[in-house]
Order: sequence, then C-alpha cells, then structure tokens
Amino acid sequence: MTWSNKKLVTPVLLAVVALAWNGGLLAQKPIRVGTTAAEFLSIGYGSAGCAMGDAYVGMVDDISGVYWNPAGLSAMQSSQVMFTYQPWLAGINTFFLSAGIRVPVMGFFAVSAFGVDYGEMDVTTVEDQYGTGETFSPKDYAFVISYGRKLAQWFGFGASAKYVTSRIWHETASALAFDLGVRINTSFFAPAGNSDKGMTLGMCVSNYGTAMKYDGLDMLRSYDINPDESGNYQDSKVKFEGDRWELPLIFRIGIAVTPIELTHHSLMFAVDALHVNNNNESVNVGAQYTLNAPGFGKISLRGGYRSLFLEDSEFGPTFGVGLVKQYMKNKNLMLDLAYRDVGILGMFPTFSAAVTF
Repeated sequence: MTWSNKKLVTPVLLAVVALAWNGGLLAQKPIRVGTTAAEFLSIGYGSAGCAMGDAYVGMVDDISGVYWNPAGLSAMQSSQVMFTYQPWLAGINTFFLSAGIRVPVMGFFAVSAFGVDYGEMDVTTVEDQYGTGETFSPKDYAFVISYGRKLAQWFGFGASAKYVTSRIWHETASALAFDLGVRINTSFFAPAGNSDKGMTLGMCVSNYGTAMKYDGLDMLRSYDINPDESGNYQDSKVKFEGDRWELPLIFRIGIAVTPIELTHHSLMFAVDALHVNNNNESVNVGAQYTLNAPGFGKISLRGGYRSLFLEDSEFGPTFGVGLVKQYMKNKNLMLDLAYRDVGILGMFPTFSAAVTF
C-alpha cells in the first residue's frame, strides 16, 4: 500500500472513530422509531455475520456480502452458492438464497432472494373480533442483483439493485432500492511479515430507494356521502389513500483487524458503527478465532454483541461456529451455525450452508 493510499485511509479511520463515539455517547432520543416499512431488510442474513454480532461490513468476503456489504464480493476468489434459514420472532421464518459467479477480469456477479414468511393469521373485523373463519399469510421478499470488483489491490467496490415487495392479505406494496459499498485493505496493524492481513475498512449504504405504499381490494368501500338526504348516494364507491413508508436506510462503517495470524491459527476483531433513519446510532462488535487443520479444512469460533449503546434494545450477545471442508480444485463446503440473544424474546438460531466452486 503506497503512502498516498495511506493518506487517503487516515481520514476514513477518523470518521469511524468519530461515528462510533457519537453513536455511543452523544446519541439523542429516537424520534422516528416505527416509521419505516419492510423491516425485514434490517434483520441480518448469513450465520457468520450474525454470530459476529452483525459486525461484518469490514470483514465480509463471501456471498452474504449481498446483504452486509456488496463490496465484499470483490474479495471472492471462487463462485459460490449459499442458503440461510433462520427462525425469527413469534413463529416468523426468514431465508436468504444467493448464487454468484466470478468472471476473470470483469468481477463477481450474484443474484439473490431473501424474505420473511409471517405464518398464517386469522382475519378479524370489528364485528367478528374472534375471526371470520378466513385466514391470510403476510409475506415480504427482496430480489437482488449484485456486482463487486477490485479496482486496485487495496480497493474494491460493490453495488446491488433490489426489488422489494410486501403482501398483507389483499394489499401489496413494492419499492426499488440500491446498496453501495466499498472495501479498503490497509497494512495498518498487520502481523509481522504479512502485510496482506492488515486492517480492513468497509462502508455501505443499504436500502436507498423509493417509498412503499400499500394498495389493493380492501381499500375500496361503499359510502353514503350525504346520509341526511335521499338519493343515489348510499353506495358511492370510495377508495382509501394509504400513506407512503420509507425503507429502513442503513449506513454501516466498520473495521476488521487480525492481530494474530499464524500457520494454523488466526484471531480477528471487528467493530461496526451504524446510522439508521428509524432509530439512534449503535455499535456492533465481534471476534473470530479460526483453526486451520491441514488436509481437513477450517473451524471458526465466533462471538459478538449487537446494538451497543442503543437504549432499550433487546439485542445482546451472539455466538456461533463455522466449518469449511476443503476438497480438490478449490471446492469448499461451508456450514455455519449462529445464535442471537433477543432479550425477553429468547434465543434464535441461524443456519447457513454454502458451496464454492
């Protein structure tokens, strides 16, 4: 890394520290909690990142970067397919599915889908508060096209375009959104004799796009516009106008440091600072220990803490384990398991399986 590049990185480091400091000590009371739609876009997908307390924007180097930071795709050396399943609150189930291919010289391309199934619910009305006998199943989905590429040995960028759709009984809403991220490799804090394992910085803006507005059959009603007079007003057709809801805009900035890098052992620490449009700033922290077993693969132990300094947050400790089984010709099978503590709501697992080829 050249001296001019180091001069470029220094202001970024200061920005990371400043944002983390402000998020922890100077945050104001939230004034926009509950004012965004499609909250499934901020749950977190990918067992490795979830086990790290969501502190993953600076260290992600697999296809889950589609969610955490598309610039992480620029660091991938092989094509990959990943599936993630994670039960969520109150019987809600979420999933993440992504497939990508590395094209020499051009970069890494990926297509993905992730979403939420809220389960079957009873239809209730003011007159039938115990149910009408009908049921409905709300669902939210996002379909994503992503691209990542290294512009220099020390700098990579990535971008995603996503179509977000939501359905609640007969009502639907949709939006278009974009993610943009960068990844910077530095030689700061690199282990002796291994400058490639220096501090990594990541930055990403997620879910910048159009607002969502629900519309559908249940917005239509019959209404008497003049109940005090006789005439043809009794069954006038009217349509309720729904409000527009912004997407959960997330700005992540983080660092990942590997203070120990030996032949068979490594230790990494990561810190992310988050600024969102529907709550206060917060900080995520995580650590990963990896054992490299020749002839077998890698075993990783991970732990972290999500939403530090966020008042009244139910999020807390996270932990997990990952296994990479190596085969011939650069093929790997990756299995990951994570658990996240959501306070009084309990512990929730995340399962991921991936194949590189």
